[in-house]
Formats: sequence, structure tokens, C-alpha cells
Amino acid sequence: MKGEKIKIAITDDHQIIIDGLISLLKQHPSIEIVGTANDGASMLSQLQKQPVDILLTDVMMPGMSGQQLAKAVKQQFPSIKIIALSMSGQGDVVEEMINEADIAGYLLKQTNASELAGAISKVYNGGMYFHEGVLKELEAQANIRKQVEAVHITNREKQLIALIEKELSNKEIAETLSISLLTVETHRKNIFRKTGTNNALSLVKWAYEHKVLTPKA
Repeated sequence: MKGEKIKIAITDDHQIIIDGLISLLKQHPSIEIVGTANDGASMLSQLQKQPVDILLTDVMMPGMSGQQLAKAVKQQFPSIKIIALSMSGQGDVVEEMINEADIAGYLLKQTNASELAGAISKVYNGGMYFHEGVLKELEAQANIRKQVEAVHITNREKQLIALIEKELSNKEIAETLSISLLTVETHRKNIFRKTGTNNALSLVKWAYEHKVLTPKA
């Protein structure tokens, strides 16, 4: 590690979380907290003026989310390394932040001071750090993707599932997609066969579990 202190900035919409992180990190003389903010826009403004090595950011924030902040930071300040902090390590969220913002770490807020400091040190020195629970979520996400690929749901079938979720009748689906009623019925039979379901409710449940449908914000 370099002789200089690791400059850290923290973004979280809950001040009590920031205060707790400051208290934890004060125990480590190699780390210096040079900025904090309760929202993404304020943090971006601070980063224009204050050099930072690592940004610790919450994921679920109102306004600009942690994903959006991380992506903006990576675009505007590519040298800054990003560690996400969250109450949960939802696999699709972690994947999105890795792919779109190239984050170097993801920690759960239940982490202790030793793990947090270790993660910061590892990331600062060019490594990556993902909490064990987050790695398990990523593995589960990969398995879900493999299952969907094995089932091979086509784009047209995904359209039908989305319309079935909206409780449209076969006739309404046919009109919406400009296809025949017989084609809709054939698609439905194929979808139920592929997914191992036998009614609309169980199909929609399967689709959400396997990320074919995603909850609306």
C-alpha cells in the first residue's frame, strides 16, 4: 500500500449510516474520509472538487439510485473505484452495477469494521471484494439464467407471458400482437409445457422467479 492515506467518500441517504461508517473507519489510520453526501447529485458535485480514491455508496436511494450514481462516477471520474453497500445483495442489481459501472466491490451493511477496512484496502490495491452472501446471489442469478436458456423462451413467448400477466384473454392477446387466435393458443400450450406450469398464476410466478418478468418500479 502507498504511504498516502486512502481517500474515501461516502454516499447514503441515511445520515446515521454515514455516521456509523465514519466511526468504524476512524479506527484505521490508513483511511481518510474526505467527503460525505446524502444523495447522488451532491456527491457528484463534491467529486468535482475533491480527489477521491474510493467511493462507498448505498444502492437503494431516492432520486438518483446507487446504480445511477456509480454509472455517472465511472463515466466522469474513471479513476475512482466504487464499493457498493446495501442491506441485500440481490443478484440482478449486483450484476447491473458490475456491467454498467464496473464496481470493484459489494458489501452488505451488516459487515464489520475489519471486513470493511479489508475490502477498502484490497480494492485500493487493484483487487475486488464481494461479500460471501453476494457471491452466492451471483451464483444463483447465473443458475437462473441457465435455467431460462435451457427452457428457451422465445421473444414472442415473453410477449405473451407479459400480456397473460396483465390478464388479457386469448382474443385480446391475438388482437394486441396481430396474430391469430389459434397461434395464441399454440403459444400458450408451448409456454406451459416449457415452464412446467398449468395455469396463468403459476406461469406468472415462474416468470418472476426466473426474471422473465421483472417488478415494475
